[in-house]
Amino acid sequence: MPRLERFEFYICSGIAVRNQIYLPSKEDIQHTFRDFKDDQVISYVDYFQEDPYSFCHIYLYPDQLKYYYNVTNNFPGGLFTCVHQISLYDDRPFEHEFFLRIAESFPILKMLSLKNSKPQNNKLHRESKNDNQNFSIIKYPYLTNLTFYFAHDDYIEEFLVDTNICLPDNAVHLNIDYEALNRVTHNYTRDIT
Repeated sequence: MPRLERFEFYICSGIAVRNQIYLPSKEDIQHTFRDFKDDQVISYVDYFQEDPYSFCHIYLYPDQLKYYYNVTNNFPGGLFTCVHQISLYDDRPFEHEFFLRIAESFPILKMLSLKNSKPQNNKLHRESKNDNQNFSIIKYPYLTNLTFYFAHDDYIEEFLVDTNICLPDNAVHLNIDYEALNRVTHNYTRDIT
């Protein structure tokens, strides 16, 4: 392809991992792109313990990428100035700092979906020390759509408690299980939500 001046790609592949002895590492994947300029190709791999499954993300540092799916705790960060839609998934807990990294990496985020059934580890530590004031309030100024799929109540609370995350003043469309919302808001009587 001698006339090709620019080639951008974002690949997110998933594969069932059953009885595999050898699982490729990030370095193995990076090595397959050895002919690309240094630091031009970014990759990371997630292997999930509960479901024998893996995700592999491979992309050129994206100038025009509009979406980013299946972001996990292994997300390497970076600045994605055009991404407006992401999904978060992991079988390990997302902590407050992870959501800060997401807000910083995706400054124009409009649509966010989250799937994680594991409770936060550091939430109990913050509550026992009454330590919420030491955590930065995370801002998602452009968020218009927030979806929780099989999400632990900790994440719903993380986004709805105004001392954790600041959502835009205009309406955010919330997609959530009614029972979960009822629990987190204490039957819609909890002032901080």
